[in-house]
Amino acid sequence: MKQIMSNEVEELVSQKKDLSIIDVRETEAAAAGKIPGAVNIPLGLLEFRLQDLDKSKEHIMVCRSGGRSSMAAKLLENHGYQVVNMAGGMMEWQGPTE
Repeated sequence: MKQIMSNEVEELVSQKKDLSIIDVRETEAAAAGKIPGAVNIPLGLLEFRLQDLDKSKEHIMVCRSGGRSSMAAKLLENHGYQVVNMAGGMMEWQGPTE
């Protein structure tokens, strides 16, 4: 599984790149602050929302520490999606949140 560091994601966000960032934390945790532009799909619902994800894009998976996003990345990879896991999760994120 591919990994990306939080500072690399921050750089991509600051450059206003067309990114697909999926935050797999529970809704309450994501509501407290998520990466700008990230879509919150809790891990437990991800399998039921696969049809909402574009298979032609690479998706950056994010959670609190990197564990759940790693599981989410494996699930998506098994369904043919291009994914990269943000190592360290939001605990490592130094950029702005919304």
